[in-house]
Parts: sequence; C-alpha cells; structure tokens
Amino acid sequence: MDSDRWWKNTMIYQIYPRSYYDTTGNGIGDLVGIISKLDYIKEMGFETIWFSPFFDSPQADFGYDVSDYYQAAPEYGTQDDIFLLIEEVHKRNLKVVFDLVLNHTSDQHSWFLESRSGLDNPRRDWYIWRDGKGKKAPNNWKALPGGSGWHYDKTTDQWYYASFLPFQPDLNFRN
Repeated sequence: MDSDRWWKNTMIYQIYPRSYYDTTGNGIGDLVGIISKLDYIKEMGFETIWFSPFFDSPQADFGYDVSDYYQAAPEYGTQDDIFLLIEEVHKRNLKVVFDLVLNHTSDQHSWFLESRSGLDNPRRDWYIWRDGKGKKAPNNWKALPGGSGWHYDKTTDQWYYASFLPFQPDLNFRN
C-alpha cells in the first residue's frame, strides 16, 4: 500500500522543456537535451521528474493547448524521442510524471476541427456545444480567468464552452 503513495514522499524535479537544455542550437530546449541531463538530476537526489507539457501545440498557452496527444511539439523532438526519454528515465530508476491536460484541447486539435465542421459530425459531442439565446450565450457559465466561458462559432451557429481560454475548448465528459 505504501508504494501506492510514492508521490507523497518523493523528491520531484520539474522540467519546462522549452527552457531546459538545447542540443540543436535553436535556443529552445528539447527532449534530447533532457535525456543528456538525467544523470545530473539523479545525482542531485531526485526520484521523480515532472515534465511540463511537450506535446504538439500551437503554444498559445505554454503547451497547455494540446493539438496532438500522440506527437511531441516539433521544436522539442519526435515521438521516438518521447519513448527514448521514458526509457532512459526508467533505466535510472526514476519516476515520470507528465503534466497532461485532459479536460480541454487546442481549438486546432483535429477532434475540435471535426467537431465544429457540422452539427451531424460524429465527434460533435466530444465538446460542449449549445444553442445560444438569440445573440447571447446559452447560460451564465464563467471561465476560470473571468468572463463568459461560452464562445460563438460562426461555422455552426452555436456556442462552445471553454473553462480556461477561448482557444482551449473543453472536452465533454458526459457524452
């Protein structure tokens, strides 16, 4: 049972990939750069590495607007680099934590683009869509930063909900 609570007592090292270590000379940190520093992290006594978002994203919100959960953002590396990173972390008996956003996607994610392509699209209910009240939002639901969480979409003449920013539509977990 204690092993189920490892996260309560572990020493965590957080990495924001963009600013961590650049191996390509473009001024942006990358996954290969992180791999090259794993021994250093282990030597400092850390047991877990918490990775801030590095999945493909328009980067409008520091990677918290994921456009593809299967690919690394190209500036950070490739899908193979992700697998190699995990393998190398585990070789050092370190644990991995991904800062993975699962309540919303980018409005550039293929799921959202399909969802907004038509009212009868099979992925339509993957997001929260509602008819408005005339030119007004469906209800008074707010976004966490403030203001309405509803955003009008001309393509379908409906409103979608985003609890954070307008370019981060919420996934519908009730579908």
